[in-house]
Amino acid sequence: MAHDLYDAIILGAGAAGLMCAATAGQRGRRVLLVDHADAPGKKILISGGGRCNFTNIGTAPDRFLSANPHFAKSALGRYTPADFLSLVERHGIAWHEKTLGQLFCDGSARQIVAMLAGECEIGGVELALSSPIAAVDHDGNAFRVSLPARTVGAPRLVIATGGPSIPKLGATGFAYDLARRFGLKVIEPRPALVPLTLGADEALFRSLSGVAAEVVVEAGRAAFREAALFTHRGLSGPAILQASSYWRSREPIRVDFLPDADRGWLRAAKRAQPRTTVRRQLAIALPDRLAETLAERLALPAELANTPDRRLEEAERRLAAWAFHPDGTEGFAKAEVTVGGISTADLSSQTLEARRVPGLHAIGEAVDVTGWLGGYNFQWAWASGWAAAQEL
Repeated sequence: MAHDLYDAIILGAGAAGLMCAATAGQRGRRVLLVDHADAPGKKILISGGGRCNFTNIGTAPDRFLSANPHFAKSALGRYTPADFLSLVERHGIAWHEKTLGQLFCDGSARQIVAMLAGECEIGGVELALSSPIAAVDHDGNAFRVSLPARTVGAPRLVIATGGPSIPKLGATGFAYDLARRFGLKVIEPRPALVPLTLGADEALFRSLSGVAAEVVVEAGRAAFREAALFTHRGLSGPAILQASSYWRSREPIRVDFLPDADRGWLRAAKRAQPRTTVRRQLAIALPDRLAETLAERLALPAELANTPDRRLEEAERRLAAWAFHPDGTEGFAKAEVTVGGISTADLSSQTLEARRVPGLHAIGEAVDVTGWLGGYNFQWAWASGWAAAQEL
């Protein structure tokens, strides 16, 4: 069945798979791009509030988590945000920069999907959509993939099916199962860029649902200054989502509610306005409801004049490193990406090819490389997809 033989079969028509297929196709390879969904790029479509935060101009290897922090350097260095931006501009897609180097479409994320689909068409890529995979094996010469109506083969197979985050879009752990099938190690996956939940002992803060403030959040050795949002289940907002990738179960996170406050600010307020209260001072920089809750937890005397400096110093320290003890996350259902995945120890950093299984590649979120919030994970998808395509 010669018509069912390809140079490469790519499993997963998400960001990484589309980039890999388009690049390989335009290098003259006969490529089949397979996905169980009825349309490509579904996760792209919901990203960035529908406008797709397609890259970040601040991309650097230290913005990514991996068991091997050096693994992403090769791909990221060879396909940069400027390279993808050049592609975006070539397609006439208007864009703008938001905070912290984040680039978004002026219009719709659909433009990015259409662009990638168009690049696949230029490369003569064949799409097999609505095609769940029944089986994958290797006969010694080629990989064989069983689809609903046919079996296809190729000497090269690319795993680009992502991780289990956002299962409502069809995300599963298929990539990990397939990797294990071929003897590759999988780093235990966990939800990342995900809201954290608080237990009953911190229920007072859950009553602040909808309140947000700019803070610094620390988890492990990482710290992020952005907005944090209180929810009916716990904590969210960009600062919390960033920290969640570094948070481990049973560990606290620490929040600096007043990152711009000078040391001794409460004692200075006491001298300047002895009749004022902690709540009034907090309300200068924080939303009223949050100021009230923090003041209630601090349990200081009503007026600063009646509060010893020692207790004010303790309050300052606590406000600068307020400990929360999450009891979990909102899980893969609300996670934007996944930490963990196919071990980088089993892959070439240059080609994303499995060291012990020639012809097998893994790219994008399926791999144990996870970026910060703000376009980094898309840049990894573009870069890893491009890098693998150079070998197909």
